[in-house]
Formats: sequence, structure tokens, C-alpha cells
Amino acid sequence: MLPDYHFHTEFSGDSDTAVRDQLNAAIALGMDSLCVTDHHDYDVESIIDFILDIDPYMQTMAQIREEYKDRIDLRIGIELGLQVHLQDYFKELLDRYPFDFVIGSTHFINRTDPAYPSYFIGKKEEDVYLHYFETTLDNVKALDDYDVIGHLDYIVRYGPNKNKYYSYRAYSSIIDEILKTVIEKGKGIECNTAGLRKGIGQPNPSFDTLKRYRELGGEIITIGSDAHIPQDIGSDFETVRQILMDCGFTYYTEYKNRIPEFKKLF
Repeated sequence: MLPDYHFHTEFSGDSDTAVRDQLNAAIALGMDSLCVTDHHDYDVESIIDFILDIDPYMQTMAQIREEYKDRIDLRIGIELGLQVHLQDYFKELLDRYPFDFVIGSTHFINRTDPAYPSYFIGKKEEDVYLHYFETTLDNVKALDDYDVIGHLDYIVRYGPNKNKYYSYRAYSSIIDEILKTVIEKGKGIECNTAGLRKGIGQPNPSFDTLKRYRELGGEIITIGSDAHIPQDIGSDFETVRQILMDCGFTYYTEYKNRIPEFKKLF
């Protein structure tokens, strides 16, 4: 079973699932390893507190990693909410804490969460999508303190029409620029399976974007469920294994001590 490199626990503001419940679900599926990546969105306007209490998080995960060491290899990661003005903050944070893996995600646009229907009121859906990709491009150009970009076209989960009118082709110019920047910096992207269970029938990013990333020379790719409950751990992993192979990938990536490890997809 492919390892899950994007899931959340009670340490994330939008999950109340115990860490052990997530690990037990992974073990039941036959995973040998996985990486916890709880949210840390600093300096945002949100009704949910996405600030991670990092000291107890690291201490708890280290204890549970030791407890489970004979059953599963727990890697300790974090999902950072990228914002350009936090460049110095991220550097200090990652110099201080020894994470195995860092996802860099664009969750907020100008500190505001576009995951709520109210964000789209009075705006054209395509304009919001474009603004999201522009914000992502700004983030990947300015920032280096991440390993892979999380759920690149995340925004389409929340649009009024989701991906009914969305395609890689419609935004290919800016998506290509994002992908080229990521590759040039030696970073990667993730294949996030949540879209397959959130009404868009595709992973994030879409098949065409994943294929384009590979065509451009992208090699670093992690696989994550974005699970907030145990039932979603490893969700649709066999589907995305085939998707990635169809896109030309022969390897996926795991991380330890921020160093990529390439493993065969089949």
C-alpha cells in the first residue's frame, strides 16, 4: 500500500481525529510508513484556528512514533499555508524544528479563505481561479521553505461549478509557470486524492496538470489523501497509482529529514 503523505489529526483546527486512530487505519490498510502533516496557517483571517501548537505536536508525534515503531514508520511533517510576507517566519520555523517533510499549500488569498461560498459572491468563478493561481505563483517564486506544493488546483473544490468549466488548458500559461518554477527550485508537487471524493472526480491537480508536470521534467511527487478522518486514509490510492503511471511516472516520493526518497510505483 502506498504511504499517505498528507493527513490531519486533532492537532489541526479542522480535525478532531486522534493520531493513533489515523495510524491504526493505515496499518489496517497495509501501509509500512506514512507522514502526518497537520495544518499551520499563520496570520490569516479565519473562523477556524489553523495555527499549529508546534512544541506539543512535535513531542506527541515523537512519542507515538516510538510507540508504533514496530508497526509503522511515522514521519513527522507539516502543511504550511504559504504567504509571501511570511518568508522570514518560515525560515526561522524550519531552522528550529526537525520536520521530515513540508507541504507548502496556498489556502488563503490575501489572508482570506476562498473555501466558503461567500468568497465567490460578486466575483466571476474564472477570475477567482486565476487569482488563486497568481497567488500560488507568487508563493513558489518567493518562498523556498517547503518540499512539495500541496493540491495545486485546490480552488476548484470550492467554486460554484467546481471543475465543470475548469481545465488545465484554460490556465495552462500560469500553471506551466508554476510547474517550471517548482522544478527549477528542486521542489515537487503532490497528487492529492481528496478531489476524487469531494465532487470533482479527479485528484488535485488534474490528470492533465500531472501529465504536464512530468513532460516538463518533474520527478518529485508525493501521494496524499488529505484525510481528516480514519475512513479517508489511503483513499483512492490504487486509482492514483494508475493515473500517475498513465502520466509517465515510474516513481513516487517519500521524505525523511527533508530528503526525498524515490520508490517504484509498481
